[in-house]
Amino acid sequence: MVLPMAFLWKHPKSKYFIAGFYDVNGKRRNRSTRQTNRREAEKVASAFEETANKRRSTRQVRAVITALHKEVNGQDIPTHSFRQYSASWLETKKTEVGRATYEFYSGTVRKFLSFLGAKADDELTEITKEAVLSFRNIEAQTLTSKTVNHDLKCLRMLFKAAREDQIVDEDPTEFVKVAKKDKPIIRSPFTLEDLRKLIAVADEEMQSLIRFGLYTGQRLGDLAMLTWENIDLNRMEIQLVARKTKKHITIPIAPPLLAHIKLYNARNARTGPIHGRAFESVTRTDKTSTLSKQFGDLMAKAGLRQKRTWEKSTTKKPKRTPAPRTGLSFHSLRHTTVSMMKEAGIPEAAVMELVGHDSEQMSAHYTHVGLDSLKKAAASLPAL
Repeated sequence: MVLPMAFLWKHPKSKYFIAGFYDVNGKRRNRSTRQTNRREAEKVASAFEETANKRRSTRQVRAVITALHKEVNGQDIPTHSFRQYSASWLETKKTEVGRATYEFYSGTVRKFLSFLGAKADDELTEITKEAVLSFRNIEAQTLTSKTVNHDLKCLRMLFKAAREDQIVDEDPTEFVKVAKKDKPIIRSPFTLEDLRKLIAVADEEMQSLIRFGLYTGQRLGDLAMLTWENIDLNRMEIQLVARKTKKHITIPIAPPLLAHIKLYNARNARTGPIHGRAFESVTRTDKTSTLSKQFGDLMAKAGLRQKRTWEKSTTKKPKRTPAPRTGLSFHSLRHTTVSMMKEAGIPEAAVMELVGHDSEQMSAHYTHVGLDSLKKAAASLPAL
């Protein structure tokens, strides 16, 4: 089919020439040349038309190859759109990765599908480096560099798989650079006064999580999953396996925490999860994001950070404006534990062993730390 040449026209209310041309599907398109000079506008219009012709040529070549393949083999060449291939890729990943990782991959795919719009149903080979780059840049305007780069990593995995399956010859993500890293957040420890403010406005379960966080130095996810079976009051110990490091940790119970445990145990179920709502939330989602948000709202209520606000949005879902980064979060309790013990003169080896450090090298170095040293470390923490 021979399509008409590109042409120029002017809208009565615009000073710029508009280029009229036909796209890959033969549909007429109008695009501003941003030129007031007709000769310069003609050059821009020719560039638009040339780009459209190149895409038409690619489609025409593919159509001929498809027709020849069917004539010789009696069947069509299998085609794969991004929507189709990403669905099959996710189905494969469902049995290869954990639930949280699978949900992350699914989230990335949903975001890229939304970005592509109708182009998600084009063949996978139609997705270009420019499209991936544009997706990265749009995300970088509203998300942290860590999230942007995780999404980019996920797309790289998907297109690498497509290349291994010989569905694409070139990977459009290959030369897309990662987003520039944000400035690191300096984690600030809480003061005793901060902690007392939090306790004053928290409900019973959150009060307990704060106390466990301070006196054990453990992460929110590990504390949420604690059961009464993890606590040995005869040996005065808490035993758990850290979700992140898979390290088995034994923590002596600090005297202030012991008093809290006895009181809390008397008022709540003595079997099963210690913190029922938190346990249910992490079990259901395999994430601590909901609990972290709740703790952030609690800090705002205690006057330790600005309250999050809701912005009006043109989309159906309201947009939540994040509070300024103060460096305070539930993880700050871990830093508070370390800071308080160091200020009390507890050796670093005992401090690191008590909170369950991540490094295997550090773990091997500190294996000589005895339980008596850990008890001394736990006992150094002040009462709230």
